[in-house]
Amino acid sequence: MFNIGDYLTPMSLEPYPSDFYQQLLEKTGQAFFAYSVSQESFIYQSPSFIETYQGANVLVNPQGLLSLVHPEDQEYVRQSLRLLLDKGRVHQLELRVQLPEQEEQWVCLQLSLLARAEGDKVIIGRAEDITAVREYNDHLKKFSNKKDTILNILSHDLSGPLGIIHSLAQMLEQTFPPEGKAQALEIIRLIEQNSRKGAALIREFMSQEFLESEKTELITRRVNLVEKLKEAIEEYGGEKGTFLSKKVSFVSSKDEIFAMVDDLKFLQVLTNLLSNAIKFTPEGGTITVFLEDEETTVLVKVEDTGVGIPQKYHSTLFEKFTDARRPGLLGEESIGLGMSICKTLVEWHRGTIWFDSKEGKGTTFYIRIPKE
Repeated sequence: MFNIGDYLTPMSLEPYPSDFYQQLLEKTGQAFFAYSVSQESFIYQSPSFIETYQGANVLVNPQGLLSLVHPEDQEYVRQSLRLLLDKGRVHQLELRVQLPEQEEQWVCLQLSLLARAEGDKVIIGRAEDITAVREYNDHLKKFSNKKDTILNILSHDLSGPLGIIHSLAQMLEQTFPPEGKAQALEIIRLIEQNSRKGAALIREFMSQEFLESEKTELITRRVNLVEKLKEAIEEYGGEKGTFLSKKVSFVSSKDEIFAMVDDLKFLQVLTNLLSNAIKFTPEGGTITVFLEDEETTVLVKVEDTGVGIPQKYHSTLFEKFTDARRPGLLGEESIGLGMSICKTLVEWHRGTIWFDSKEGKGTTFYIRIPKE
């Protein structure tokens, strides 16, 4: 007989009866279970677990639980269980399940491996339906990514014209005859002054957005990167669309590629790389995002046919306020923070970022991150 109290008795308190901890656990209303590896059967199920999964026949046949898992997640679950049995630890699992006569759900499994006195290994776990949480987060992150994209577009669309207005105002002031009306000269000075302030305001706002990203914590979850990258690229004209007279495309090696990422921050990296590619690619050029599934990692490439990065800036490109910052082809000012924060966010994902570039022949950025 499996007793929760055998494992949960606190060292600093007088032991309670073993059934006390079981009652305490069941009062939480959560779906807990214990599975004996040697017996290949459940030796404990909380009432919530039974209520959730009784219609799937897993109480009689535990192997039926795996059959509920989405086919594309089953190997992921098997590998995670092997890791749990070999190493005694595993990251929490996020997977899709299909219960009878219900819509597909996302479930988070938190697992631990314990050894009983008789040598049996017991997997203790908690199953939580996170479908609503994921849908809510997806909604928030979708619009947060849209916000970042709009900011980049505004920076691109407004910085260029404001810079041109500023330059024209300076030219008018220099060429206006000295005997010209004082009122006209004053108007020209106001145009020049306000266009300069407007451009500075945009740069300051974007700079603040980048700095705020560095202060927030990483919250990872298992996501389909194909879906997330498509959503981000659609803001720039779709998978094979055109944005600002430049063709933007997306190519993936598979229809679904899953990885544990903070998708909001990871997409911020992609958005910044796309924004830079757009700034430094002339009209009629192409920008392509590649997503490749590797054995234990995922590779993202952002390739453009732009003007390239001068060799003298290669070693300092990822530094804060780097001297490699340059105005875009339409005069868009650079903050000098974007690439530094991209590197930070990628490293938070235990990944690496690098690039290849030649002047006049374009640039390719590479990002490699582990799947788990």
